[in-house]
Parts: sequence; structure tokens; C-alpha cells
Amino acid sequence: MARYRYPAIPESEVTPRELFAQRRRFLKGTLTRGAALGMVAAAPGLLLSPTSRAWTETLSGQLSGELPSRSLAGEEALTDRKDVTTYNNFYEFGTRKSDPEVYAHKLVTDPWSVSIEGEVGKPGSFALEDILAGQALEERIYRLRCVEAWSMVIPWIGFPLAELLKRHEPTSRARYVVFESIFDPDNLRGQRRSIIEWPYREGLRIDEAMHPLTLLAVGMYGERMPNQNGAPIRLVVPWKYGFKSIKSVVSIRLVEEMPTTSWIDQNPDEYGFYANVNPAVDHPRWSQARERRIGESGRRDTLMFNGYADEVAELYAGMDLNQHF
Repeated sequence: MARYRYPAIPESEVTPRELFAQRRRFLKGTLTRGAALGMVAAAPGLLLSPTSRAWTETLSGQLSGELPSRSLAGEEALTDRKDVTTYNNFYEFGTRKSDPEVYAHKLVTDPWSVSIEGEVGKPGSFALEDILAGQALEERIYRLRCVEAWSMVIPWIGFPLAELLKRHEPTSRARYVVFESIFDPDNLRGQRRSIIEWPYREGLRIDEAMHPLTLLAVGMYGERMPNQNGAPIRLVVPWKYGFKSIKSVVSIRLVEEMPTTSWIDQNPDEYGFYANVNPAVDHPRWSQARERRIGESGRRDTLMFNGYADEVAELYAGMDLNQHF
């Protein structure tokens, strides 16, 4: 049976990218508040929600031209955007690599809020646009390697998680950070199956969470985050396997005790808390000494900490990484 993606939009009705970019720059750079209100009154279809308005202000300069980036992947070429958005794991949509792209339109991302609770001096639930305020995202593109059972090089748009956590004043008892994804089985078909115990949960040690390479990403390739890649806000921890980089985050909680996580609950013999990329430690069902780079033929050697050993190895000084996998 043929499968169709929804909605199907004729090519003739798609706004050219150049015009879309110009509209974004126009909204940001040339309209006064009064003129913008007048424009909305004349064309109600241009009315922007608070979240969309935040994106207009923060990403409008990214939609054309060469992508500036802080390259943390050496001279490696970027993975093609089409591969990144059509081949990924997001079990909330299904277990096949193609499921996220096919069913991602069901994820409702506007409005969106994230709660920050637990061992913090300033807890609360905050709208995404308030979290983004002042982050100057247009200057923050991080070109990073990322690994699941395969690897990619992606230009993420985001900011260090540490900046958000510091804003909410972690207490001296905050030793771990727990993340939780959206739970919406009415719209997310994968959550109607017992793949794992929903909602998806992940965790980091506080020093890992405060490391400058640990990002909250809200876009990639100069655009807002596609639904299938974890919209509207997701974690990126590039020296760990991909399941640690939880998508569509709705809750961040700082705690004193090491938390359990979704995959540890599911299969603790195969999935550890740390999940550091380590070619010397095999998954029980396959070797992790070599990886497949999407877009390349063959395999390449897996790098310790995914190539970020100089930046993060000191976090694990003195630890047996075969035991703490």
C-alpha cells in the first residue's frame, strides 16, 4: 500500500526560499511595532504567535547566505540536511528510521513551555520564548559530530545548557539533571505502544550538564528545529551516544541522587547511565569500534568520546569506563 505524507503541498504553492528569507529579514529589520500591527491587520494570515515571533527575531538572519559556525568537528563535511531529517530515531513517532519524518506533523510545538524544578533557587515553568530571550541565537551555530549507531556532522543552533541552569540557581545539593520529553499519545503514535515506559527520560551528572559542549538546540542548518529532529528544543551531548540527547524537552529537574532513565529501565545490561562514545566498550549485540558516517560508503574508526576527548576526558578521570559505560 502506498504511504503518503501529510500535508501534500503542490510545488507551485511553495514560497521560494529566497523570498521567505527576505520576508523574515523585512519583519525583523524594517518594521516598527506600529507598522507591523498595521500589516497584521491588513493580512491576518501573518499574525505570529509568541513563539513564532521569537523565532522571527532570533533566526531571521540565518535563512540565507553562508552559515557562520563554531566548528567543533574539524574539517569534516556537513552531513546533507535531507539525510539528517529523514533518517533518525524518535520512537515517539515509531521505530523505523523513516517514521519521524512521515508522522512529525502531529507534534504540536506552539505554544511550548519547559519546567525547571528540583534543587534550584528559582523554579518554575517558562514559555519557550522567555527561555530564548537574550540568547543571541543567530551568533550560535555549533558544528558538531553526533553518533547513534551511525554518525553525522550537524550545524546546531542553540546555547549551552549551563547558561539556563545558572539562571535558575542550582543549589549545592544538585548533583544530577533529569530531562523529560513530551507525553502526548493522542498525537504521537509511538507512545501508544510499550516500546519503553513513557514519557522518555534521560539524565546527566551536573558537571556534564554544565560543560560548554552540552547544548540546548533549537535549530539546525540555519532554520528552526524540524519536528522530526526534536522540535522545538532538545538536548545535544556530542561525546555521548545519541539516545542521551533527548528530544522535545518539557521538563528539567535537578536532583541529588542518580536518576534512572528510560533505556536503563528497559535494558540496564545494554544501556548505561554515562553512554560515552567508547570504541573499547562494545554493545552486547554489536561492536562499537567502527561507525558508519551517513553519506559515506564503508565505515570509519570510532573516536574516543566521539573525538572530543581533549574537551571532556577530565570529567571521567579515575573512572573505570568499562564499568561505568
